[in-house]
Amino acid sequence: MNTQFKANLMLLIVTIFLGSSYLFMKMSLAGIQEFNLIALRFGMAFILAGIVFHQRLIHADSNTIKYAFLLGSILFLVFASITFGLKSTTASNAGFLVSLTVIFVPLLLAIFLRKMPDKRILFGVLLAFTGISFLTLNHQLKISSGDFFCILGALFYALHIIVTGKLTKDVDSITLGVVQLGFTGAWGLLFSILFETPQLPSTTETWLSVLGLGVLCSAIGFVVQTVAQKSTTPTHTGLLFSLEPVFAACFAFAFAGEILTTKGYLGAFLVLLGVLTAEIDMKSLLMKKGCNQKIKSLKQPNNQ
Repeated sequence: MNTQFKANLMLLIVTIFLGSSYLFMKMSLAGIQEFNLIALRFGMAFILAGIVFHQRLIHADSNTIKYAFLLGSILFLVFASITFGLKSTTASNAGFLVSLTVIFVPLLLAIFLRKMPDKRILFGVLLAFTGISFLTLNHQLKISSGDFFCILGALFYALHIIVTGKLTKDVDSITLGVVQLGFTGAWGLLFSILFETPQLPSTTETWLSVLGLGVLCSAIGFVVQTVAQKSTTPTHTGLLFSLEPVFAACFAFAFAGEILTTKGYLGAFLVLLGVLTAEIDMKSLLMKKGCNQKIKSLKQPNNQ
């Protein structure tokens, strides 16, 4: 079993955890409020990841703390949007809508850099937004508030990815990632104190769902992803993460009995197809494969 295969397997496990997070959030919201959930999830993740990487945290400099505050604030907006969205949409819908992050990243970069995106990206955007219309619009051609918040969460997530890529060049990425979890949890706690009544889960089901979010989806997911991405390619990472909404729908069907309409399944398929189209540059992959085969053939001894 080679190193890249192991890394891809680790990322697949992370993707499964991320897919389960929508069901866990939906279950948690039955017992605790939105900001309270964010505080518990990310507070728990920060403590666990902090224990693993405590040596790095001790040596964190002021730039790392400053950047982590910015990223943690954006991450809070991401999960505040998604968590509120899940109050009035399904876990299946949320999974597919949040996967639009892959679409929003190149679009935002095009806006910031004032450069037209590739045709492949534009075609992916067209497919994805056609899918959104099937997935979310009702007979009055209106989108529900829950679906809107999930799309907003995807937009914030894309911003978080872009800013992270910019800030990790000058500081230790693992320390930055761990500290941002702490700031995200702190924002959740502050807003929970201001607008809610903070409390611990009161039922076994709520505790299990919060632990699933904090331990599996955030703490372990973050650590495993960081380690795995060192040994695989961005293309493989993006392709595996594109499966997140599929796992979200599977978990929602298996444990919550969620079933999409025929129009919903068509929309979900188009969203996923759009995400994959935007994520994978087939032309480059085929060219790379052709070059590799040519090099391999040149290396083979001439038997004539």
